[in-house]
Amino acid sequence: MTFAPKVQLPVYVVDDDEAVRRSLVMLLFPQGLAVQGFESGEDFLAAVDPQQPGCVILDLRLGGLSGLQVFEALRAAHSPQVVLFLSGHGDIPTALAAVKQGAFDWVVKPDTGALLAKLPPALAEAAERAQARSLWAGLTPREREVARWVALGWSNKAIARALVPECSPRSVETHRANLFAKLDIGNDNALGRWLARFEAVLP
Repeated sequence: MTFAPKVQLPVYVVDDDEAVRRSLVMLLFPQGLAVQGFESGEDFLAAVDPQQPGCVILDLRLGGLSGLQVFEALRAAHSPQVVLFLSGHGDIPTALAAVKQGAFDWVVKPDTGALLAKLPPALAEAAERAQARSLWAGLTPREREVARWVALGWSNKAIARALVPECSPRSVETHRANLFAKLDIGNDNALGRWLARFEAVLP
């Protein structure tokens, strides 16, 4: 069964086993996906802009840069790309640890059924990250500062004193109202949850 995401985002297969890489590309292309294969983490990082959203199907055991090193490079760049790790049975603890660090999920090779099941939610997450980054880019630098303080539960008066240059609580109140409207968020708690979810991928 094929699936077509609402937002067409690229899918990258990074695996140094040519047979596996080719088979996954051939599996995913008929699903209506824009898919591209890379034989190494170095080639992937050199060719793909980490700031562009997408889904990376990433082998844990790569020659050269490991899958974890590629993942760390994406995290360091605050990349919105969603990572699905491919692991062998012996790598499951490593894959689980990577998920705790922000990877979306993992699949044991060669379970293509599980991979196809996990791709739609992974692509949906990539689309939501892209939207979050777009909304965040619409805030002014001062609104971003205020947003982070508000998410920590600070009052307008406390935020006003913490900002450089210092401003009035009334100005903070205006910034707060503006950022809530731009992010389509209704209250402080919702903003805290939103930032907790997307902070790692926000520039």
